[in-house]
Amino acid sequence: MPVVGVNRDKLFEALGQTYTEEQFEELCFEYGIELDDATSEKEMMRKELAGSATADISGASEEIIYKIDIPANRYDMLCLEGIARALNVFRGREAPPQYRLADMGGKQLHRMVVKPETALVRPFVVCAVLRGVAFDATRYASFIDLQDKLHQNLCRQRTLVAIGTHDLATIRGPFTYEALPPEDISFVPLKQTAEFNARDLMQHYQANDMKLKKFVPIIQNSLVYPVIYDADRRVLSLPPIINGAHSAISLNTRDVFIECTATDPTKAKIVLNTVVAMFSQYCERPFEVEPVEVVDAFGQTHVYPQLDTRQMEVDAAYINGCIGLDLPADKMAALLSKMQLTAQASADGSRVSVHVPITRSDVLHACDVMEDVAIAYGFSNLVTSVPKTVTVGRELPLNQLCELLRGECAMAGFTEILTWALCSHAENFEQLRRLDDGATAACIGNPATAEFEVCRTSLLPGALKTLGANRDAPLPVRLFEVSDVILLSEAKGCGAANSRRLVAVHCDRAASFEVIHGLLNRVMEVLAVPYTGDSDPELERLKAGLGGGYEWRADDSPTFFPGRHASVHFRGQRVGEFGIIHPDVLAAFDIVNPVAALELDVEPFCFDQHFKQLTTQIL
Repeated sequence: MPVVGVNRDKLFEALGQTYTEEQFEELCFEYGIELDDATSEKEMMRKELAGSATADISGASEEIIYKIDIPANRYDMLCLEGIARALNVFRGREAPPQYRLADMGGKQLHRMVVKPETALVRPFVVCAVLRGVAFDATRYASFIDLQDKLHQNLCRQRTLVAIGTHDLATIRGPFTYEALPPEDISFVPLKQTAEFNARDLMQHYQANDMKLKKFVPIIQNSLVYPVIYDADRRVLSLPPIINGAHSAISLNTRDVFIECTATDPTKAKIVLNTVVAMFSQYCERPFEVEPVEVVDAFGQTHVYPQLDTRQMEVDAAYINGCIGLDLPADKMAALLSKMQLTAQASADGSRVSVHVPITRSDVLHACDVMEDVAIAYGFSNLVTSVPKTVTVGRELPLNQLCELLRGECAMAGFTEILTWALCSHAENFEQLRRLDDGATAACIGNPATAEFEVCRTSLLPGALKTLGANRDAPLPVRLFEVSDVILLSEAKGCGAANSRRLVAVHCDRAASFEVIHGLLNRVMEVLAVPYTGDSDPELERLKAGLGGGYEWRADDSPTFFPGRHASVHFRGQRVGEFGIIHPDVLAAFDIVNPVAALELDVEPFCFDQHFKQLTTQIL
């Protein structure tokens, strides 16, 4: 959850009331946020510089700062203005604001023209203007901090969206959003005095700026870099890295031009709406935003920001059923107004019509509306009751079996690992010397990285990859994992099915085939599955009940060393394999010592004391 630090006195001023720390904690709890800490700038510096004898914190402020935990989906509460507005509306001190576009009749809209080349790197941009903004030091700091919080949260470290803010008095439209070779982009960046071309600027930030260097890889390897120019070919910004110094905003800025470049247009609109909604209250005409015309790469014109509310219809019975109340629809509408959602009850009282403002992008489904009704009503006011239906919960038999197996493998000296359910195609097939028949592995349609291309069909690649990554560990290394593999299946509606398996590997200077074979025997012993060749009368009874015991047969697989591989069979079905891993496979996973491995399908062994097969799926 994001933590927002706000000046306590400024927050209380915005709330129109002074609270004790306990009272404010209670208010936060009622709204669903949390006061994480009460500190000060001096105290934070003292903790950061602990142990430094030369640290000077005498100039740090002693004003109290409240650090407040905000839900990750409440982007409208990532600044003092948003927190104060939400709490004021919740307390009934003010009505939810009505955001509106400025009347541009007879006036020319500012225009942003997008060039087609931007599709190669960062294709979308949305814009807006805040007119007559009255900044002071606190408001300015909050404005900058909101952008930082959005960049960290919704914008995913600027990969999805990057925000640029500019002093409109220093630039002239129309503006163009272009993509050019880095050597052709030259400007003086923010907080610099020298001019750089974009290529040199990336190198400068990588070498000298700890904050900005983490954003450099976003565009560093692109053939072209995104750049925004004004009508005089002055660079406004090089997104998503830095703005130009020429258009930097300050405390004296009155008109703010906001541009959000993005790879995700939906996120860009949410970010722009959030920024203008939070700070349009300081405009000469509060909550009024001047629109900007954006001409996209196809020549189509769009006007931003889009401040229209979304309408939802939610059944009152659904809301009451979820929270265990019997509220009339008009009461629900009144409660939703406390959460900045304008709502009206239908004529017959069966539904609530909800108008979702731009600040509540987290409201996507009827369950979100239901949650807001519950918050506004007060979770502590909900009446607890005994469920009318009596049910007994229990652990899924397969999971219970796997927990027992984990304990046995650990007691046998093996260390548990947990590896990714996705792997590369090479790890799943080529590195194991296996062929892809096209009917086994579920492939990712548009993988984000080469490491996650297919759903694993075996646990063995993950175990071998772990061994390769820990080849300097003291020998012997014994690892095991009990997890699912994913196999294509026409019997399932989704086309694939999970299968629970056990894998174990033993790495030592010698092959130690007997160690992995011994683990197989121990697993079968605790599962009460006898070996087919045993003639003990008691074991014969077990075999009769089970319909057969287990056995191993000499087998051949390209993954294993020739003549050192066996398959495991139970009730006439092949359920696993074990043996010595082939040297070519070891080399592919960068393993230098011999490895013995066992992989076993666990699900056929999930039965009760009467040998009845238990379901391995949730019904």
